[in-house]
Amino acid sequence: MSEKNREGKRTARERLAEERAKQKSAEKRRRVLIVGASVVCVLGLAAVIGVVAANSGKDDKQASGPVVAPSGANGQDSLAIPVGEQGAKSTLVVWEDFRCPACKAFEAAYRPTIHELTGSGKLKVEYHLATIIDGNMGGTGSRTAANAAACAQDAGKFPGYHDVLYENQPEETSDDYAENAKLLELAQKVDGLDTPAFRTCVEKGTHDSWVDKSAAAFRNGGFSGTPTVLLNGKNIYQDQTMTPAKLKQQVLEAAKG
Repeated sequence: MSEKNREGKRTARERLAEERAKQKSAEKRRRVLIVGASVVCVLGLAAVIGVVAANSGKDDKQASGPVVAPSGANGQDSLAIPVGEQGAKSTLVVWEDFRCPACKAFEAAYRPTIHELTGSGKLKVEYHLATIIDGNMGGTGSRTAANAAACAQDAGKFPGYHDVLYENQPEETSDDYAENAKLLELAQKVDGLDTPAFRTCVEKGTHDSWVDKSAAAFRNGGFSGTPTVLLNGKNIYQDQTMTPAKLKQQVLEAAKG
């Protein structure tokens, strides 16, 4: 074999090895890295908590019904579910997925502070629902749970049901939330939510197309993953020094004017 042929084969092997390395790296980026709750107190440690890549797989099973926004939804295309006083000087925008473990970690660490600030009228939260775990892991639990949460918004029970969904979140690889029976069972944990109207909304998938529209907005929004958390337009999830106490301090300072 000539030196030229040997060089050509060596170069081909190198290209193949490089391509395999790229594919392996891309696969790793599609996985969620989760660490124990003891380190979740620092919001900005995306590498520790784990972020689900926003441009990963999509849910191919799109709903075909009309887009029906839940009661009180606002913002562009009525895709935000608001919580808190609308006159609050600070706004927290949260993009999340009910199957996302990193979203659960964020909720566990920051929920008491967020509840305190919304309850005192100093913070309003706009929740946007995504379905990227359905695309990454397969299944429909992200969308089905989001529809149920929108049904809870119709009933004026979104905050309570939102928290219950995260408190009872199944393993990431489990699609338990695809089952309406599971979502209806969890509704019994929220006073006054388990009604015929709520059950019909969940079982008919009343807000499925709205959830799909929200998920598309997330994919097209240039976000890096869930959760994405913006305080007054600034992505605080990327702040390595962010803590619940710091979030509270910033909101209180904004409230003073």
